Order: sequence, then C-alpha cells, then structure tokens
Amino acid sequence: MEKTLVLIKPDGVERGLVGQIISRFERAGLKIIGLGIVKPNKKLIDKHYPKDRAWIENLGYNLIRTAEEAKVKIDLKKDYGVNNVYELGLKIRNWLIDFMSSGRVVKIALEGPQAIMVVRKLVGKTIPFLAEPGTIRGDFSIDNPLLANLEKRPIKNLVHASGNKKEAEYELKLWFKKDELIKY
Repeated sequence: MEKTLVLIKPDGVERGLVGQIISRFERAGLKIIGLGIVKPNKKLIDKHYPKDRAWIENLGYNLIRTAEEAKVKIDLKKDYGVNNVYELGLKIRNWLIDFMSSGRVVKIALEGPQAIMVVRKLVGKTIPFLAEPGTIRGDFSIDNPLLANLEKRPIKNLVHASGNKKEAEYELKLWFKKDELIKY
C-alpha cells in the first residue's frame, strides 16, 4: 500500500470540479485517508515547490522548449526580464507560488496499491492539451504552456499529484498533520 498527495488547485476549485475529480480516485479503488480545503499562504507553497537548481532550471528549459516547438522566438531579457535559464525558472516558480496561494486548494491524501502511479495515470500529462481523453486533465482542461508563457503565469492544469514515493512522503507531512490521516 502506498500513500500519495493530490492537490486540487485554485482553478479546479473555482470551476467546481472537486466532486468529479475526487470521484475518479474513489472509482479507481483508492481510499481517501485525509481531506481538507485550505487557502495556503505563500510560505507553505514555497516549501511545497523544490528549490534545487536542477528543478528550477528545468522549469526554464520547459518554457524555452515549448516556445521552440511552437516556433515562437523568445528573448529572455526582453520578454521575461531575466538573463539565463535559472532566473527564468525562478520567475516561473514565483508564478506557481502566486497562483497556488491565490485561492482555495483541496488537499487529498490517498492510499492504495501503487497509489502514486495510479494517481499519475488518472491525472494525465502535466500539459493539459497533451493529456489523454479519460484523464482528469484531458477531460477538463485545454490550457497550454504557450498561452501560459505569454500571459506570464503557470499552466492551469487543475491538480498536483506527487511524482514519486520520496515526494509523496515529504508532501503528505507538509500538508497534513499526522492525526489528520486515518487508517482503514
């Protein structure tokens, strides 16, 4: 049995998709062992998102790759006011922090066999317009990184799901007190 964290982001809460999203996890056989709605502050979100250089640079490289794939020329200094990929990643990380602290978030602790992998499959690819039909992102969002980049904001992809066991353990402790999680 594994435990994992899912966050329904402000865009999912605002659109009234909480019940539909939760039902996908329950229909797959996952058990809800913790549930709550919060308006997270920037300090909590800052702790949630990694600060290591590789993760931050990857955010910047993703923006650049997306622009290249769309054949859109970008100038880091002119378009984003930065000099390098790391600074761009920091800017994107700040967009994430601002977005995630802008409204209510539903936090869900789930448990089940291979829960992390099952949740990731149900959620779908990070970029909604690439997510398969039948996944949460594929069914409920069409946002794309090019539009997000032009609007200088993160992709609105409805949910966050822990990516691996280490991440899940860290995130569950960050978002839930031990006595908030129930045992079946």
